[in-house]
Amino acid sequence: MATIDDIKQPVEQPRIGHTLIEDALAIIIGTLMVSFGVVMLRQVGALTGGTAGMAFLAHYVTQVSFGTAFFIINLPFYYLSFRRMGLPFTLKTFAAVALVSVFSDLHPLFVHFDHLQPFYATLFANVIMGIGFIVLFRHKASLGGVNILALFLQDKYGIRAGKLQMGVDCCIVLASLFVVSYEMLIASVLGAVIVNLIIAMNHRPGRYSV
Repeated sequence: MATIDDIKQPVEQPRIGHTLIEDALAIIIGTLMVSFGVVMLRQVGALTGGTAGMAFLAHYVTQVSFGTAFFIINLPFYYLSFRRMGLPFTLKTFAAVALVSVFSDLHPLFVHFDHLQPFYATLFANVIMGIGFIVLFRHKASLGGVNILALFLQDKYGIRAGKLQMGVDCCIVLASLFVVSYEMLIASVLGAVIVNLIIAMNHRPGRYSV
């Protein structure tokens, strides 16, 4: 006969990992969302943090395409990813970075915005990107660069990935002071805060088992 203590004990559910197909679909969906946010930011002349922010700066200064700059800037971080996070994570991250690089240049071929209110577009683009990041993180992938460093420090030392990225991203956005307008600078800083708050609220150590 069950006791009160037995009733209070939660039934442990078996852990069900993600299948290869689920991981592949999630990476495609996550990168589509992030790259669509990139297109919105690029059209209004804004930017964001992380390696994406570095790629935006390179794009605005040199006119190299965002996709090309984003892919190249991420190359040095794969060594750290492989040594610290393992081969599966590194392969997923490489695929995610490559897809964002390709999708960000392909979206304009299918979607064109006749009008975007710059401030609104910047904030909304970061919301979309934040959700895309969570999709990738839940399937043990990232978008390289600061993402890799943040996830490594979170797994190793318990430092919240969102908080670390927020600090780094704000520094990168502030470095764009002479590249974008003051209005876009303010919107970009707020956008960086939004995307990292989304990550901080939804990606915590120990919250997910798979």
